[in-house]
Amino acid sequence: MARQRDERIDHAVLVAVCELVRESGYSALTMEAIAQRAGTTKPAIRRRWKSRQHVVVAALAEARTGVAEIDTGCTCCDLVGHLDALRTGLEDPVFGRVLPALAVDLADDPELREDFLTSFWAPRREACTVSLRKAEERGDLPSGQDVDLLLDLFAAPVVFRSLFGHRELTREFVLDVVRALLSGVGTVEKGLCEHTGVSIGE
Repeated sequence: MARQRDERIDHAVLVAVCELVRESGYSALTMEAIAQRAGTTKPAIRRRWKSRQHVVVAALAEARTGVAEIDTGCTCCDLVGHLDALRTGLEDPVFGRVLPALAVDLADDPELREDFLTSFWAPRREACTVSLRKAEERGDLPSGQDVDLLLDLFAAPVVFRSLFGHRELTREFVLDVVRALLSGVGTVEKGLCEHTGVSIGE
């Protein structure tokens, strides 16, 4: 008979990861330090997670940093709320310090990337998807929108600015992103671009 998994160890390990990242950063995080802080052993951790990176992804998912479930009845307010939660989450070292380095690991490990997208990123996208669908129902957005595209358009500027730090990531920036995307940033006339063949504003 298989031994029942002790969820207290799981919780202690994930809490330890968050504490250590806040104290020392992602690059200094080791399995030894995690085990010591959690009061367990490296073998116990490795029985639960394949690698240090997988433990970190699990800790990020558990913390639900940047997840916001919002329904104000106002599309602009809801989208600002989602992006501001993401911005605030990126200011937390548990997320903000980890993401740039973790992105490199994700590129080299398809399994880790799938784990990250499923356990960490999907809940944030799903919460915003609910708001976008309600916006369609209210008539604030045209029906039949490509929700994945909209999610990327809204989130990408915030994540990009956090990753590269070329400009300050402020709430005003979040407001500017939502304002620009909801109103449209172009002044070109509707029709077919003669150079690219792209239909604009139709």
